[in-house]
Amino acid sequence: MSALTSSDASVITVRNPGTGEQLGEVEAASAERVAAVVEAAQEGQRAMAAMPAHERADLLRRVADLIEAERGDLATLLAAENGKPVQQTRGEVDAAIRIFRGYAGEATRLFGRQIPLDAVPGLERHLAVTMREPLGVVAALVPFNYPVELYAHKAAAALAAGNAVVVQPPARCPLSLVRVAELVERAGAPAHAHQLVTGGVQVSQALAQLPGIAAVSLTGSTAAGRAIAQLGATTLKKVFLELGGNDALIVCDDADAEEAARAVVLGRLARGNGQICCAVKRVYVQDGIHDAFVESLLGQTAKLSVGDQLLEETDVGPLIAEEAAERVEAAVGKLVGEGARLAAGGGRRGAFVDPVVLVDVPATSPTFAEEIFGPVAPVARFSDPLDAVRMANESPYGLHAAVFTRDVSRAFSIARRLDVGGVVVNGSTALRAENLPFGGTKDTGGYREGLHETVLDFTRQKTIVVMEAFE
Repeated sequence: MSALTSSDASVITVRNPGTGEQLGEVEAASAERVAAVVEAAQEGQRAMAAMPAHERADLLRRVADLIEAERGDLATLLAAENGKPVQQTRGEVDAAIRIFRGYAGEATRLFGRQIPLDAVPGLERHLAVTMREPLGVVAALVPFNYPVELYAHKAAAALAAGNAVVVQPPARCPLSLVRVAELVERAGAPAHAHQLVTGGVQVSQALAQLPGIAAVSLTGSTAAGRAIAQLGATTLKKVFLELGGNDALIVCDDADAEEAARAVVLGRLARGNGQICCAVKRVYVQDGIHDAFVESLLGQTAKLSVGDQLLEETDVGPLIAEEAAERVEAAVGKLVGEGARLAAGGGRRGAFVDPVVLVDVPATSPTFAEEIFGPVAPVARFSDPLDAVRMANESPYGLHAAVFTRDVSRAFSIARRLDVGGVVVNGSTALRAENLPFGGTKDTGGYREGLHETVLDFTRQKTIVVMEAFE
């Protein structure tokens, strides 16, 4: 059962992806509606730009407090519409609360600089300073997999920097963000400073093209990122892209096999139902530890509970839609056809997929090089760690990678050679802390999102020169 249906062109019906139960309806905004929202946002932008930094900080803290007061209800709603197990959606709501509070602090730290003009002959008596100003109206295009957390990174940063923000929630699970938007209004955001427009690709395209949008921030697929970048270029707006990943985990002979296997289970099979851009998507295991690693991985995978995402004991819930599960099932079939052996899982029931472990995966398998968005752990062998690095770098993506080894020198040597945005040593690739820069290289988009980075990216610098400031 799909989580999204539309019997009326102007209405989107949101459903539980596991049961098909209708959860609510939202508008599929027309191009005229999107244009009206963006026009109104100019008023909100002026109000936010005029708001002192301490008031912007207070606004964000009030939003965080209101989200915290509804933490349980929001987590349950998010689990119902998204499919992630409820204990994980609680963690996502907690992250959003921290992010709003973190950006409240950043709102008061938008520092300018004094630049010494005496470095230039003839300008010794003049003074130059820079100051940070808001960009304008920011469009935040939010994905389905972690909508509340990733929304917070974009919307809170935009407001902290004095911008207005127009948010497009994911079409398949918009209801949690609809509720959060009500809380932002209750917190006292200026009129039209924070608005939602619901709908599909047409809404994204309109936001990318409209001249009233100063910047677009997108987390999504590489194909979507390319399309948005091309549309945004027509009005020379800033485009910030955090895109796909095919994250590799390298397990060396001297690693702890059980801990490495746990990193795959918790970083792929039992986290976000495998639908995470930085999840462990490729596993390379050195010959000497391969069998022990696979044995542990299979043992831990067998203990996972697949079922109703609203039950506390569930580890893996339904994927976002039955079509997504069908794509995962097809990818597993292709891997087997290319020489991999199915060691565990693979069964599909509607949107549910039993966690998959594949072994003996040929490193040159075309499907192995693609991003599979679901609970699938393909395992390949290697003999020389440098070969594992080479194979990991052959991917067109470069988000995260991980290496398991007890040798610190080896860990840093491998990390330096990996063409990715972040490397985790002795842990899962599925790690994101809000105060770290998060992003990748190559087809992952090149952008870095995080508390200290995004708020600056959502500002512009103005230089002011005072002539004859010094005698």
